Amino acid sequence: QVQLAESGGGLVHTGGSLRLSCVASGSRFQVYRMGWYRQTPGKGRELVAHISNNGETNYADSVKGRFTISRNYAENTVHLQMNSLKPEDTAVYYCKALAMPITHLTPRDYWGQGTQVTVSS
Repeated sequence: QVQLAESGGGLVHTGGSLRLSCVASGSRFQVYRMGWYRQTPGKGRELVAHISNNGETNYADSVKGRFTISRNYAENTVHLQMNSLKPEDTAVYYCKALAMPITHLTPRDYWGQGTQVTVSS
């Protein structure tokens, strides 16, 4: 199995910055893509950003120009630098990895527990 552990959430004022981190761990696995989703009460999870093994990134329109996703491939970590935060960015942020333990035949999605980000106005 693959476990994901997030860190870096918290409370900031409008215009502030936070950096989220997520590390994937487990016994012999391959990660194909890592990313971040967020969820607010009563809504489904929405993509914030993801990054593939070839470095290709994809961002939600609402965060383009403010958020930057990056990866440390050797350490199986992904980071999300969030700048110019707005109250509407308030959500629980979840790390997701498309990964495959070597004992499996196909990759699947793994999720972290989530970390709260709150932006006060």
